Amino acid sequence: MKYSVVIPCYNESENLENMVATLKKFEKYDNTEFILVENGSKDNSKEVFEKIKLDKTHFKKVYVKTNKGYGYGLQQGLKQATGDYVGWLHADLQVEPKEMVKLIEFIESHDNNEHYFLKGRRKNRSLFDCFFTGSMTIFEFLLFHRRMNDIGAIPVLFNRELLTNMEKAPYDFSIELFTYYQAKKEKYIVKRFPVILKKREKGESSWNKGLKSKIKQSIIIMKDSIKIRKGEQVK
Repeated sequence: MKYSVVIPCYNESENLENMVATLKKFEKYDNTEFILVENGSKDNSKEVFEKIKLDKTHFKKVYVKTNKGYGYGLQQGLKQATGDYVGWLHADLQVEPKEMVKLIEFIESHDNNEHYFLKGRRKNRSLFDCFFTGSMTIFEFLLFHRRMNDIGAIPVLFNRELLTNMEKAPYDFSIELFTYYQAKKEKYIVKRFPVILKKREKGESSWNKGLKSKIKQSIIIMKDSIKIRKGEQVK
């Protein structure tokens, strides 16, 4: 496979069947593998996972016994990736899997031995969310002296060589910052692609439950950022 796309799933039992149905229609299906990670969910996701029938040529299932965070689930999926380019999506369908096509098409037309780090840039967001994102952009710029905006955006796709620098990758959502920063340090060519962020139709976010949760998450990421800047392990 040329492309490996990891999709960590935590308490997304209501979205799993629709997500898989969407992936089966993926335009670049023949050279892409999808690695679905059952990330230690507390709902009945594992049972749904086991019932879903998948083409083993293009789909892999990874089971995490105990949830240790979004980043940890991603890492377990990436260990199974065989593609020349690896990346990820979310299972909540707020960003449709077809948005990954933009990134793959870019690689297909620019596969010239350059090292790329491709990432979405979320559109259709509220002013409330944009305020938090903008504040974090300023904080990260002051800390890392590198412009990294909308850090949590997906999809993400990059040359698999970047994985060799991920031995200290965080177990939580800060893995998005970590990989972005590693790509900047290694002088990857960074390209951003506009993607539409939809409202969640089924299930609920594991963390985004309003103002308090956003402040809490921002503080966690800020603390993680300082550790990343120092080269320390983040778990």
